[in-house]
Amino acid sequence: MKVRSQENQYNLIRDRYDGCEIVMGNLEITQIESNWDFSFLKTIREVTGYVLIAMNHFQDIPLGQLRVIRGNNLYERQFALSVLFNYPKDGFNGLRQLGLPNLTGILISFYKNSILFMLKLRPCHRSCGGYCWGPNESQLTKTVCAPQCNGRCFGTSPRDCCHSECAAGCQGPLDVDCFACRHFNDSGSCVRQCPQNLIYNKQMFQMEPNPNAKYQYGSICVSQCPSKLAVSHFVVDGSSCVSVCPPDKMEVERGGQRQCELCSGLCPKVTLTALSTAPRSRAACISSSQEFWGSCPLNCNICGMPAIFKIMIPVLIFRDDFKNIPPLEAKKLEIFQTVREITDILNIQSWPQELDDLSVFSSLTTIQGRSLFKRFSLMVMRIPSLTSLGLRSLREISDGSVYISQNKNLCYHDTVNWTQLFRGNRVRVNNINNNKPRDACVGEGHVCDPLCSDFGCWGPGPDQCLSCRNFSRDGTCVSSCNFHRGVPREFANHNGDCVPCHAECRPQYGKASCTGTGADECEACINFKDGPFCMSSCPAGVNDGQKGLIFKYPNREGHCEACHPNCTQG
Repeated sequence: MKVRSQENQYNLIRDRYDGCEIVMGNLEITQIESNWDFSFLKTIREVTGYVLIAMNHFQDIPLGQLRVIRGNNLYERQFALSVLFNYPKDGFNGLRQLGLPNLTGILISFYKNSILFMLKLRPCHRSCGGYCWGPNESQLTKTVCAPQCNGRCFGTSPRDCCHSECAAGCQGPLDVDCFACRHFNDSGSCVRQCPQNLIYNKQMFQMEPNPNAKYQYGSICVSQCPSKLAVSHFVVDGSSCVSVCPPDKMEVERGGQRQCELCSGLCPKVTLTALSTAPRSRAACISSSQEFWGSCPLNCNICGMPAIFKIMIPVLIFRDDFKNIPPLEAKKLEIFQTVREITDILNIQSWPQELDDLSVFSSLTTIQGRSLFKRFSLMVMRIPSLTSLGLRSLREISDGSVYISQNKNLCYHDTVNWTQLFRGNRVRVNNINNNKPRDACVGEGHVCDPLCSDFGCWGPGPDQCLSCRNFSRDGTCVSSCNFHRGVPREFANHNGDCVPCHAECRPQYGKASCTGTGADECEACINFKDGPFCMSSCPAGVNDGQKGLIFKYPNREGHCEACHPNCTQG
């Protein structure tokens, strides 16, 4: 199991970074064995977040082309470059040199020490003066520039300074000669800001739309934000391309483009921290420690607000002997019961043995699949304790296919009409196999409740149906609503949901008590009726906005009548 998980980790890293030049986010290289080929990293030139190299068993790492680490995100909120625990348990071998000869820029100025090293390096070559990335003469950290160049130059002369917008050295003095840009790259030129949306018209003395405006996409200026990439999905926020809207904004579609707009009231709550239950560990904020549960998913259920959860990185389910971290308490997973939407993927590769379903995600309605693993957005594999999925609210898989395999006790999954959940016209190829045979499930009584429709179910009972054969009440299928008996009286909406009548509707016998939820949709009133509305009392001293206060009294039939105009106190 351990070898398999390490192989999955290696494949994940290779698929993510193969052929990549600019990493939009963090570069994490963890748990790679010494005999694996990781030459796919040699093309990386820039990382916008942090670089973490941890718990690997190789002696060097091929990041020779890496020139700049921007540090927009920091490991443990402090470090742009972290190198730690890169040695096997026996303590021998391990990482001996960093080999980053072209790394000449870490663009973070608000921490005195933005680098964390925990390794034993070889001594520098004697010509390096004590500063190097490795033992060879070619591993000198950087060219020694003239004082006028502020540490960025292409030679030792005062005339060999890089342009002020260069971040990691250059091959000439112009803004097009930079190896990397301090702020933004606009079609090869390093600029302080991308062409703005509005420009000032000196003739008209006013701001006007800029036909050449561009958006900030990381450190690059682009004409349009990417709407669908293999690694992420972006929306427009002002002049920037962002993966998630700010807390005071929500994502909407305007003119065929996804944009961030200010919320008129409470925004759907979004958490940027992510979760996958692949059986692998990491040193920060993803273990069974209270830090993860106190700072990450808790923000998803403040005041019962709707939650959007982006699932990407691992949570430790089993014990990690390497770091001496205890296994995750299954009860802590209940914190995900408020999650309604996942923007990327749900990947379940390990699970507490005492849980026989995934009902901690019982409120999950949508998996968007903006970023896919291979071609999949929902993966459940090799979980022997699962007998059902329990995803009772899941109604949409926006993109990506489904991989459910090698769960030897899993039933019900083959009853689900997966096609009904997919959106768009793209053909989906699911991989659903090697689970418990259907005949065995049927023989043990693991079948959908009779109240479920032919679209299938997520597990046993009438609350696990994809849709109901008759009616539904609070997500549970029922044979009938309380039309003529029962409390409260109900009506059925166009979706077949049983909905309570208004509290002021009088229960009827032998016929329906209401036709809708409003106080004006009752067949009869319990107390009084003011025009078409059932009321607990007639209006008394209500301001009409024109003539002053309105007073009414109930007549013998219980209808509210207006008092005489001379009445001033009702």
